[in-house]
Amino acid sequence: MSQIDPKIDALIPAWMYIPDIAEQWGVVVTKVRRLVDDRTLIGVRRGENNALQVPAAFIGPNGTVKGICGLLTLLRTAASATRKPLSGCSPRTPRCRAPPPRP
Repeated sequence: MSQIDPKIDALIPAWMYIPDIAEQWGVVVTKVRRLVDDRTLIGVRRGENNALQVPAAFIGPNGTVKGICGLLTLLRTAASATRKPLSGCSPRTPRCRAPPPRP
């Protein structure tokens, strides 16, 4: 969970509070909260009361929208991969050189 950047906030038209999601799914609030804690769902603190919210587009009638969990995993993996330095790579290493420009 984190605060949301105002630019990103503007891209998401609708948000849902954790208790509203729990009510829609017919589960206890702690179950939805655990999905956010386990990073199965993405949640951010936003608004005047700094409440935890989830993009409404991720929420289906009985659970998360199909594919959201995999998408979030993929994005986390890609983000962590870009932060790791490439070991054994330098501009002099043939496999790390950029291909020559095409004419």
